[in-house]
Amino acid sequence: MSAAETGPASPEVAARGLPDEVPDGGGADRSLPTAVDVVIVGAGFAGMYLLHRFRGMGMSALVFEAGTDVGGTWYWNRYPGARVDVESLSYSYSFDPDLEQEFEWRERYPTQPEILAYARHVADRFDLRRDIVFRTRITAAHWDADDARWTVRTEHENAVTAQYLVMASGCLSASKLPEIPGIDTFKGETHHTAHWPHDGVDFTDKRVGLIGTGSSGVQSIPVIAAQADELTVFQRTPAYSLPARNRALRTAEITDMKANYRAWRQAQKESGFGVPTPTATRSALEVSDAERSAIFEQAWESGSLVNLLTSFNDISTSQEANDTAKRWIHDKIMSIVKDPQTAQDLCPDYPVGTKRPCLDTDYYETYNQDHVHLVNLQREPLIEVTERGIRTAAREYEFDIIVYATGFDAMTGALTNVDIRGRDGVSLKETWQAGPRTYLGLGSAGFPNLFMITGPGSPSVLSNMVVSIEQHVDWVTDAIAHLRAQGLTTMEATPEAQDAWVDHVNEIASHTLYPRANSWYMGANVPGKARVFMPYAAGVGEYRKVCDRVAADGYDGFVLSA
Repeated sequence: MSAAETGPASPEVAARGLPDEVPDGGGADRSLPTAVDVVIVGAGFAGMYLLHRFRGMGMSALVFEAGTDVGGTWYWNRYPGARVDVESLSYSYSFDPDLEQEFEWRERYPTQPEILAYARHVADRFDLRRDIVFRTRITAAHWDADDARWTVRTEHENAVTAQYLVMASGCLSASKLPEIPGIDTFKGETHHTAHWPHDGVDFTDKRVGLIGTGSSGVQSIPVIAAQADELTVFQRTPAYSLPARNRALRTAEITDMKANYRAWRQAQKESGFGVPTPTATRSALEVSDAERSAIFEQAWESGSLVNLLTSFNDISTSQEANDTAKRWIHDKIMSIVKDPQTAQDLCPDYPVGTKRPCLDTDYYETYNQDHVHLVNLQREPLIEVTERGIRTAAREYEFDIIVYATGFDAMTGALTNVDIRGRDGVSLKETWQAGPRTYLGLGSAGFPNLFMITGPGSPSVLSNMVVSIEQHVDWVTDAIAHLRAQGLTTMEATPEAQDAWVDHVNEIASHTLYPRANSWYMGANVPGKARVFMPYAAGVGEYRKVCDRVAADGYDGFVLSA
C-alpha cells in the first residue's frame, strides 16, 4: 500500500486546462540511440530498479520519464499532507544491504519530500540518470513480428526499437476529473492533487472547495483547513480512515531494524500485504464484545491499516465479521465528530477494507472546525462547475480555489493510454475492453516481450508496493536472463494460461468482500470501464510461490522461442 500514486498528466487533464506544472529539466532534446535491448517506461521505484538490474546483466536499457527527475509517485505526489501509509523502514529497497544501512529515515510515515530525497539518493548512488530521458512521454509501442522488436514512439516524435518493453508506469498514474460539466469555466484557481504545482499553493484567506475524499483528499483536507478562510468538502463516498500516529523515528528502533533487516525482508516477502503481522487465528464472531472492541482499539491506536485488516481471520471474507468492525469504526467516528449529521455522513456503508482505507492526521477532527463544511453529494448531487464555483442540486457555492482530489483510472489507465499494439496490430486497449487480461499480472497473450510491473492480476495495490515492485522486477529480469542463456528471443503468455489465471484471480476475489464495493479496485470510478476486480487478493506470499513455481517449471504458461 502507498499513498495514491500519481504521474504524468492524462490527456483529459491537459484538454481541460489543468496543465502539468513541473520545473523545466533536461532530457527531451537529448540525442537518443535508435536501438537498445530494453525500453523502460517510468522512473519511479520500479523503473530505477529495473535499470539497475539490466545494467548488471550487461544489457542496454533506456528509461522514459515524463517528469524532470526520478521518483515516480513521489515526484508528482506533492499535494499538502502527502505521506506514505507504510512505515519508512519497510517502504524501501531491499536489494542492496549497503543502501539499507546508509540511508537515514526520519519519520515513521515519511512525507513526500523525504521519500523523494530517498529516490534521488538511489539515483545518485547508482548513477541512474544518464540512462533516463526526462520530460518525455511514450505515445505508442508497436510490435514488429519480422524483427521481433518493439518500436517505441515518444511525444517528441522520437522512435527507439527494443527487444523488450517493460511498463513501469504505476498502478495509479492516469489521473481523472469528475464527469461534470463546466470544469473549464471556473475563473478562480484550479488544482488536481495528482498535478500539484511544485512551488505549492497559498490557501491563506481563501474560500476553497475540494471534491473527493479518497486518500489524497483525506490527507490534504486537514492541511488546507489550517490555512483556508473557508473549506467546503464535497463527498460522494466516505472513506474509512485511521489515525497514523506519526512521529519521529527513535534511534533504537532504527538500529534494531538495520541489525535485523534480512529476517524482516524475508518476512515481508512471505506476508499477505508485504507488511509482516502476526497471523490471526480467530474469527471476530468467536470473541466477546469487550475483547473484540479491545482488539479494534489496539489496531486503531497502533496507526497501522494492516493491523486492523488482519485483526481477525475473517474481516475480509465474512460480512457478519466485517460488520463488527464497521459498527466499531462508526462509533469511533460518531465520538470524534461533534455534529451528528456530519458524523453520520462520514460513516461508510460498504465493508471495511473493500475500498482503499486511509491513514490520516486529525481528519475527522477537522470537521469540528467552524470554517470546514461537508456536502454529502448523495443527498445534494453535484450539478456543474460555474464561473464562480460549484453548483449542486441545492445551491451554488462560491470559491477562490477548487481542488480536485478525484483519483485515477486505476491499474489499467497508464497502460491503455499508450497505443500499445502486439501481434497483427492488435490493440491492448481493445483487448482489455471487457477488463484486463494478464498472466500473473506480468504479461498478456498476443504481446510478446511486453512486461508489466505490478500489473492487473498481481497483488500490486493491495500490498506494500516496494515489496511487490522488487519481486516483479526480479522475476522479469531473471526470465530475460534465462532467455539469453538459452539463446531465445521472445517470451509470450499463452491464451490458455492467461484464461486460467484470470479465472483464478476472479475466484479468489469471489471469496472476499472486495467485489461488494464500488471501488477503483473494480474500475467503478471510471464511467464505461468494465467492473472487474483487478488485483490478486490471495496475498504477496502466496503470489510469490506461484511465480516461483512458474519459473522453476521452465516458465510454464509462456511460449519461449527463438
